[in-house]
Amino acid sequence: MNQQFLESPSRTPGAGEAPMLHLLGGPRVVHQGRWLDVPEGGKRLLAFVALHGGRVERRHAAGTLWPSGDDLRAAGNLRSALWRLKAAGIDLLDSDKCSLSVREHTVVDLYVLYGWAARLINGTATAQDLSALKWRTDALDLLPGWYDDWVLLERERVRQRLLHALEALSRELGRVGRHAEAVESALVAVSAEPLRESGQRALIQAHLAEGNLVEAMRAYDSYRALVRRELGVEPGRELSALIRDFCRTATRSREVLAARVRHA
Repeated sequence: MNQQFLESPSRTPGAGEAPMLHLLGGPRVVHQGRWLDVPEGGKRLLAFVALHGGRVERRHAAGTLWPSGDDLRAAGNLRSALWRLKAAGIDLLDSDKCSLSVREHTVVDLYVLYGWAARLINGTATAQDLSALKWRTDALDLLPGWYDDWVLLERERVRQRLLHALEALSRELGRVGRHAEAVESALVAVSAEPLRESGQRALIQAHLAEGNLVEAMRAYDSYRALVRRELGVEPGRELSALIRDFCRTATRSREVLAARVRHA
């Protein structure tokens, strides 16, 4: 997903704060206000542990990351990667004879993002969550250029979670009257996945909540042409009903208003 997402809800730590591991657009590490160069041999190890819940068995990590050769060689490569990380001042992993884990108090941007998305999807978003809209261009790109199976699966998980969160964000912003931001959030979701009907529905709902029937009709007609061309189908009934119900309600309201004027 290479769309611009507007500004991460996570922030860059300043001096004296916990180190941060960036997997989105990374891997990169920030500590005490400085960007640290991550050794090539340590990047995959950091990412692997973080993407597996923050804790993995040493043998599993070594065998997955260094599959060529025997177990002894893989274990040696793992020890070398850990040494290189510490030599570079990147002491983010705890290790013992059996396991590796992300050190306590390390901030992982992906975990922050998942928490933000979960609150939106579950309906427990805070006022601060609703303001987390500004992202860099590369913010949605989890470990760009990496094509390992364990990365591809997580990348798709990130994409799905963010699309659901953006749609929920648009609805919540509309509910509190922040219509321009609601439209903007829905547009990001639509630009990331134009064929996704729930994103298009969020966009049309945002336009209608602001009373912009023409914008809603334009979005609907554009989506209808797209799915006809790409899939040979019509938009779903629920999406079509949004426009129809809004027009019916608007017509009824105008009739009631006209009747009141006549009898005034």
